[in-house]
Amino acid sequence: MLVVCAGIFRGDDTLTCDGFMQKRKRFGEILVEAKVVTEEVLATALEKQRGTGQQLGQILEEMGVVSEQNIAATLARQFGFKTVSNIARASFSNELLDLVDVDTAMKKFVFPLKQEGKTLFLAMVNPLDMETIDNLTFSKDLRIVPCVTSPSEIQAAINRHYHKIVDASSDEDAWWTVLVVDDQDLVRSAAVAALKREGYGLLEAANGADGLKMTLQYKPHLVVADTVMPRMDGYEMFRAIKSNLNTKHIPVIALSSKSSAEEEAQLLDMGYFDFIAKPINPIRLVARVRHALRLTYGENPPPR
Repeated sequence: MLVVCAGIFRGDDTLTCDGFMQKRKRFGEILVEAKVVTEEVLATALEKQRGTGQQLGQILEEMGVVSEQNIAATLARQFGFKTVSNIARASFSNELLDLVDVDTAMKKFVFPLKQEGKTLFLAMVNPLDMETIDNLTFSKDLRIVPCVTSPSEIQAAINRHYHKIVDASSDEDAWWTVLVVDDQDLVRSAAVAALKREGYGLLEAANGADGLKMTLQYKPHLVVADTVMPRMDGYEMFRAIKSNLNTKHIPVIALSSKSSAEEEAQLLDMGYFDFIAKPINPIRLVARVRHALRLTYGENPPPR
C-alpha cells in the first residue's frame, strides 16, 4: 500500500484505518525514542486525538510540543529520506528553477534543489507523492530523488526564488547566531525550530567534531550542545572551544539526558554556562538562551 504522508501536515486522512493506526503508532514511538516527547505527552496527545479525525502530528503541534520540522525529520527517519533546511538562503540558477513551474511548486509543496546529470534532487513535504514524482520523471526525463522538508521551508523558498520576495527578517537581520549540536535529528530540529521562531540565526551540526569546526569558522554567539555524541563528544568539544583564544568567550549550554543534580553540578563545575535536561522544553530552551546571551553580551550583540 502506498502511504501518503502529507496528511500529517495538512490533516487530511489519506490512510485506511488499519494503516493509519500503524503509522500513527510508529510516528509517536519515534518521537519518544528520540526524546522529543515523553510517553506521558504522547499518551495525552492520543487521548486528545480520539474522535477528532485529526492527525497525531497536528495534535502535537497544537499542544506546542513538536513543530513541522520535527515531523519532517520523523518522516525522513521512518522512510529513509534525507532532510533539507534553509532552502531560501541558498542560490539556485534559473535553469534549475525552470525544471519545476511555480504552480506545481506551490500546489505540490516541492522545490528543485540540485541537478546532477539525469538526477534531480527535489525538496518535498510529502516524499511519497508518486504522482508528482512520476510527472516530473516523464516530462523532464530525470530521475527524482526526494528530500524531506517542511511546508514553511518550501513556502519561503518559493517566495524568495520564484516570486523574488525577500524576507527582511530572515538572513542579514538574524543578528544573534546560535549553533545547535546534537546527533539526534529530531532533537536538533526541535531546538532549531524553537530558536528560529524567536528570530535567531541558526547553525547546525550532528556531532562534536563538526560542531567544533563550525564554532571555529563562524564563531556563533552561543553554542547549545549535547554531551554524548559520536566522533567527538560534547565534553571534548567544550574543552576545545574553551582552550582556543578565539572562541573561549563563547558560552556553551549543555544538553543531557541525565537530569540528575549531580550531572548538572558536574557540568557547571566544568565551566558550562547552563544545563538543560532532555527531552527539551522549547519554552525553557528559549528562556535559557536569551538569559545566556543577555548576561554574556548585554542587550546588544558584538559587531559582526
